[in-house]
Amino acid sequence: MTGIFKRRMALLTGAAALALSMGTAHAADAIKIGLVTKTDSNPFFAKMKQGAEQKGKELGVEVQSFAGKFDGDNDSQVTAVENLISAGVAGILITPSDTKAIVPTIQAARKAGILVIALDTPLDPIDAADATFATDNFKAGELIGGWAAKTVKDPASARIAFVDAIKTQPTVDVLRDQGFMKGFGIDIKDPNRYLDEDDKRIIGHQWGAGAEDGGRTGMETLIQQDPKVNVIYTINEPTAAGAYEALKAAGITDFTMTSVDGGCPGVKNVKAGVIGATSMQYPLLMASKGVEAIVNFKKTGQKPQPSPGLTFFNTGVTLVTDKPVPGIDSITSDEALTKCWG
Repeated sequence: MTGIFKRRMALLTGAAALALSMGTAHAADAIKIGLVTKTDSNPFFAKMKQGAEQKGKELGVEVQSFAGKFDGDNDSQVTAVENLISAGVAGILITPSDTKAIVPTIQAARKAGILVIALDTPLDPIDAADATFATDNFKAGELIGGWAAKTVKDPASARIAFVDAIKTQPTVDVLRDQGFMKGFGIDIKDPNRYLDEDDKRIIGHQWGAGAEDGGRTGMETLIQQDPKVNVIYTINEPTAAGAYEALKAAGITDFTMTSVDGGCPGVKNVKAGVIGATSMQYPLLMASKGVEAIVNFKKTGQKPQPSPGLTFFNTGVTLVTDKPVPGIDSITSDEALTKCWG
């Protein structure tokens, strides 16, 4: 009996060792993906993180998330990417704060065999990443610009204020700004930058860093430049909320406010009349599609391809307004509340 017991124990021990070995190998082969966003405070990026983590759980991959301390914090994003390179991730999803300054670090990641996908904000140049999954940000701006031109009483005498993102003009900032101008009928000169326009209807640009307090202080400055301002473009909905507070405090009530995002607080502000129209984008879809693309690349070696006729994979954009205009498709704020995020 003792000999049989010993043989059984040896077999069990061997099986356990084999299982442990297989488990260790499986852990070593597990796909790891990094997500680096601009900040944790913006609901847009919170939804992006949610989308990546949900898809990662569904596909059985590990998602490690990092974020800058503020919009424009390139240093924190560089550190995050360097840490992800050291961790041996299969791919990195990034919404770059500084679309030019981050490029050398992205190149280092790609040289290490890591697939890099820009989300929402294309790198400069766009092919510095393996792929870009984003809203058509130029189209997003064009939609609200076209809506504003058909909504304001007299487009020819409009006094237009721009509350943009940051002075370095990251790609998403330029695309939305220039898209709005085209939609409104402004000669945009060089489409790769703003501030070179000579349209006398533009009273100026300020930078709100994508935040409510920045939108308020930026709008206060613009009101000082021209208290007759009546058309406002904002880079995103938190900026619009701050700009509205500045306008209200200055006693300005007759204005047309536009923005981009499609977050639930922003859509509620459309319903409340704070924002006249916004362009809805889909951050959860960007991130989940990005995770899928990295997993597919790891398994097949195939890189994601752009949408036909574009240099990026288009995740869609929809105009949201309760004051529709002819010739521009839109949905109401009530419809948008069933699709919004944040």
